[in-house]
Amino acid sequence: MRIISIANQKGGCGKTTTAVNLAASLAVNQRKVLLIDFDPQAHATAGLNIQAKINIYDCLSNLSPQKASLQDIIVNVAENFDLAPSSIILSTLEQELANEISRENRLQETIAAVKDCYDYIIIDCPPALGILTVNAICASNEVIVPVEPSRFSIEGLNRLLDILQLIRNRLNHNVEYMVLVTIFDSRLKYAFKILAELRNKFRENMLSNIIHVNVKLKESQSFGTSVLGFDKYSRGAKDYYSLAKEVISMEKGAGQAIAPTATAPVLKKKMRELVKKHISNLREVVVKADFPEAKEVYLAGDFNNWSQDESSAMVNESGSWQKRVSLKEGQYHYRLIVDGKWVADPQNPNMERNPYGEFDSLLKVSSAPTS
Repeated sequence: MRIISIANQKGGCGKTTTAVNLAASLAVNQRKVLLIDFDPQAHATAGLNIQAKINIYDCLSNLSPQKASLQDIIVNVAENFDLAPSSIILSTLEQELANEISRENRLQETIAAVKDCYDYIIIDCPPALGILTVNAICASNEVIVPVEPSRFSIEGLNRLLDILQLIRNRLNHNVEYMVLVTIFDSRLKYAFKILAELRNKFRENMLSNIIHVNVKLKESQSFGTSVLGFDKYSRGAKDYYSLAKEVISMEKGAGQAIAPTATAPVLKKKMRELVKKHISNLREVVVKADFPEAKEVYLAGDFNNWSQDESSAMVNESGSWQKRVSLKEGQYHYRLIVDGKWVADPQNPNMERNPYGEFDSLLKVSSAPTS
C-alpha cells in the first residue's frame, strides 16, 4: 500500500485539485483509495459535496467530545473511492499537539487501523509547513509537490524540500518526492521557461505528466464531484487519468534485486542474451507531421505511457516534425501534442475513437525482416 501526501506551502498551486482528481483517477483504475482531507479549509470535503458531523479532527484530538476512529468518519464518494472529511476545527489541533510527546506521529497511528483496506491513501495537506503537514509527511512514504509555473511556487517547493530534509535528519523518516507541474498554460512563453528550469533542476524527481489549465477542473468543484465524474472527455480529466497511470506504473513489482552470488556472471550473460533478442525484435519507425507554425510537438502513445517529456519530443526540420521510435510488431495508438494541444495525426488516415470521444491515430508495425 502506498501513502502519498500532496503538499506545497504555497496556496493556489492545484494541491486540493490534484488530491481529489488523482484519487478519483486511481479509483477508476481499480485501485481502492482513501482520500484524507487534512486541510482545515476542508476544500476537498466541500469539493466532493460532503457534509459530515464528525471528521478527521475527532480522530486525532484528545479534547474532542465526539472521539472517533478513522473507520467511523469515512464516507464513500464513488466506487473504490472513500473520503475522510475535514473541518475548520482541525486548525486548533496545531496548538493542542504543541506539548504532546510523539505529536508528529499522530496521523500515522490513526491510519494504521485501515492500512490493509486500501491500495492508496492520498493526504491533502494544508498550505503551510506546520505540525499538520509534518504529520502527513511522517505518515507517508511519498510526497507529490504540485508546482504551478511561477517563481513563487518554486520558492515554496524549495521550502518544502527543506522540511523533508529536516524530517529525514531529525526523525529518521525518509520520503520520496515527485514534482508535478500544474495550471500549465501553453500559451505563455514564461510557462515554458519555468518548466525548463524545473526539468533542469529536478530532472530525477519530475513526473512526466503535466496538468494543463482547464476550466472543467473548477466547474467540477462547483458541482461537488471530480473532473472525471463531471466531464470525462475534458482535458483536465485526461491529464489526471494519465497522471494516475504514471503513478500506477511506479508500483513496485514482486521481483526483488538479486544479491551478488557465484551465479552473477551467468545471470549477466543471460540478461545480455535477452536484451539482444529483444532488440532484434524491434523495428525503427519514423512518424512525420507538418506543423510549420508550431513551437514544440510531442509524440505520445501507448508505447511510451502517453508521456510528454524530452524523450517524446519531435525534431523540427523546417516545419516538418519527426520522431524515430523502435517498436515491436503490433498496432499502437498515438496522438501528437502540438503546443500543448492533443490532436490526431493529420497525415495518418488510420484512426480509432478513444474512451474520451476523440480519435487516436493508429500505427501498425509489421514484423522486422529476419536475417
